[in-house]
Amino acid sequence: MIDRRRLETGGFITFLVAITIALCVVVSSFAAALLWSALAAILFQSLYQWLLKRWPNRRNLAAALTLLIIFVAVIVPALFIGSLMIDQSASVYAKLQSGQINFGAYFQQIHDAMPNRIQGALDRAGLNSFEQAQSRVSTNLGNSVRSIAGQALSIGRNAAAFLLSFGVGLYVTFFLLRDGDKVGPAIRRALPFEHSVAAKLVDKFVAVVRATIKGSVIVGLVQGALGGLTFWIVGVPAALLWGLLMALTSLLPALGPAIVWVPVAVYLLATGAIWQGVVVIVSGVVVIGLADNILRPILVGRDTGIPDYIVLVTTLGGIEVVGLSGIVVGPLVAALFLTAWQILTEQRHAQVSPVRPE
Repeated sequence: MIDRRRLETGGFITFLVAITIALCVVVSSFAAALLWSALAAILFQSLYQWLLKRWPNRRNLAAALTLLIIFVAVIVPALFIGSLMIDQSASVYAKLQSGQINFGAYFQQIHDAMPNRIQGALDRAGLNSFEQAQSRVSTNLGNSVRSIAGQALSIGRNAAAFLLSFGVGLYVTFFLLRDGDKVGPAIRRALPFEHSVAAKLVDKFVAVVRATIKGSVIVGLVQGALGGLTFWIVGVPAALLWGLLMALTSLLPALGPAIVWVPVAVYLLATGAIWQGVVVIVSGVVVIGLADNILRPILVGRDTGIPDYIVLVTTLGGIEVVGLSGIVVGPLVAALFLTAWQILTEQRHAQVSPVRPE
């Protein structure tokens, strides 16, 4: 005989899963906007609460003022920098297409400036000819820069879609700020987990979001600004674009902005621009590195609890899967993964641990 209660429960769960998937498909076009709206609401919730204390029972006003502060302090500068970046990307893209920027020639200059002993060591290290390795590296580097410049230009071509997503993001952020103290507990209660498990997962989610945005992104912006300023001082073309690349690479533990400034310093030294190369090295080691060592512990601390190598792999994987949002999504998935397995291990340990007689 069919258990009617089990059938009804199973049917409802099936419907719940199906309608949830359908909702995700419907809003998938605005997934990035919704994600960053949620992140902004979490990050600026304390500011909203402070404003709400100043104007009690005026939630709409407090949320609107918070949104205005976000717009003026974050979005307007980002749009201004983005417009400058698009201009420089267009210039770099045009020079790549016309051949004015030739990475093969740059590598050849470095190769010719090296001592003969180093050139011989490179040949004995398994590189049949430096020119072959140069061709592969220059092609990959050229394709990477060309891809970045092309993506920057696509933002301008898709301005209408960008503005629509931007408007949706602001609209959703307003309501998440205003009703965040209700939405958060409601989500926690709706999770099909024990109360303690749901609390741990939600707390870890909020901690990682705040640490990633507040720490990694701010540190990245500071390092990118310092790197771009350094490149501008020494006369490197498209300094703002390279500064943006340094800001992005600063999110990678162990590697960081050195991926960008080290090759530039090597090129400058190899081509006779001695003082420019020394300035880049000193700035990279002392100024940019010091900014990371000072700011990151203050802003991030140990809130994430994720090993650096996992942050590196998940950040790269997140960027590959979901684009720029992967900067947050990657470490967030890793943190929830580690937390879930930690909870499971604790529960299993509690079940198998013998009870000591008193």
